[in-house]
Amino acid sequence: MKRTLLRFENMQQIVGGEGLSVILLTDEAQKRALSVVCDAEMSQQLLMRLKGNREVCRTMLPEALIQMLPSTYELMIVGVYDGQYQVMLMDVENGDSVRVRTSDAVLLSMISNIPLYIEDRLMERQSVPFDENATGVAIPINSMDTPRLRAALQNAVEEENYELASQLRDEINRRKQ
Repeated sequence: MKRTLLRFENMQQIVGGEGLSVILLTDEAQKRALSVVCDAEMSQQLLMRLKGNREVCRTMLPEALIQMLPSTYELMIVGVYDGQYQVMLMDVENGDSVRVRTSDAVLLSMISNIPLYIEDRLMERQSVPFDENATGVAIPINSMDTPRLRAALQNAVEEENYELASQLRDEINRRKQ
């Protein structure tokens, strides 16, 4: 299986998103970008680390647990199911693995030396060309949870963007099957 190493690029709050943020991950060459939505609580955790509060964070649970883990772990985004990226934390020595939220995987990778990978085919399908000067980010509709899809559908109908509304409706219906 071919895979791409991801790196944290930045995080932007979603306007009107009640604390939600979009995490932007890129490949090492910064040619492709992958967007991940995270909740307000995880946004706060990531911001604490980004703003340089390392001393405050040093004794927090994620940092403390990292010190206990052997260096044989890696994170892999393996798919998308019901609007969520599926990420596995794997011990490459013995093959044990556990599923984690994508935003938690980003935090874990950010505070440790644990690499975050994505399968190449999934990266090709889900990513967009990276533009460091972009004023917005694209989020694939198959990586949005169903409540956000419904809200986006309502917004698209209100704005009379029927092509987008049709795509959103199709994704919602696909998930019902």
